[in-house]
Amino acid sequence: MDNPRRTARAARSPMSVDHYENFPVASILCPPRLRPAIAAIYWYARTADDLADEGNAPPAHRLQQLANYRADLRAVAAGRRHCGAWPGVFDPLAPMLREHRLPVALLEDLLSAFEQDVTRQRYADRDDLLDYCRRSANPVGRLLLHLYGVDDAPSLRRSDAICTALQLINFWQDLSIDLPRGRLYLPLADCERLGVTPDAVMQGQDTPAIRALVADACGWARGLMQDGAPLVHRLPGRAGWELRLVVQGGLRILDKIAAMDHAAIRARPRLRWWDGLPMLWRAFRM
Repeated sequence: MDNPRRTARAARSPMSVDHYENFPVASILCPPRLRPAIAAIYWYARTADDLADEGNAPPAHRLQQLANYRADLRAVAAGRRHCGAWPGVFDPLAPMLREHRLPVALLEDLLSAFEQDVTRQRYADRDDLLDYCRRSANPVGRLLLHLYGVDDAPSLRRSDAICTALQLINFWQDLSIDLPRGRLYLPLADCERLGVTPDAVMQGQDTPAIRALVADACGWARGLMQDGAPLVHRLPGRAGWELRLVVQGGLRILDKIAAMDHAAIRARPRLRWWDGLPMLWRAFRM
């Protein structure tokens, strides 16, 4: 559940795949036949996120880079050559697009969210934030379901719930990182409802009201995760176990935020190696 935002140069040469925010890829539980496609999607998303978020480039430059990135996506999807700026992304992605008929619209949705990261730092209400998650997180789950041949409406809905929950959990986990960057993902309507001013949150004030706000946000994310959790029984074999661990990883982060009395504004909770055993036990009990 770590959030390593490394620079885009990482995608210029082949590298081992770890985790892109909450995106589990190429683990021992991933079927070998799908690893190239999952790794290609991973690097596509990871690099686009870095273009939007890393370094000191001005917003106009970031948006132009993302526009170029979109042009390369459309080029390889149409069977043409990309511009060559990101060979580590588009060389492996091109054959996967053809072999697995990956929905290009979902890949474009991710770019739309990353562009929004450049231009927006606050969200009016939960619906506003959910619209962002629909494009920043949900496409990943739907792309993975596509690879597994799962496309029924209940499974897609549950996938969206899990992915949105993971995105929200990442936001609440990263409060101490995002606030100094000027980003406030706690919805303004929730702040008002619980008597918290956005300025107090942005200043990193650790107050009972702000802790209550974080607790409320964590409860929202937990409810979404529990709503989506039955999807683990729909996916076959290794994929189902991979998803069990993803779900339990998200819930474990929420437990850690609760254990610090929801003071995530002060420090970032992280999963450690010793969290593995309770996560495995809970995954087994699912």
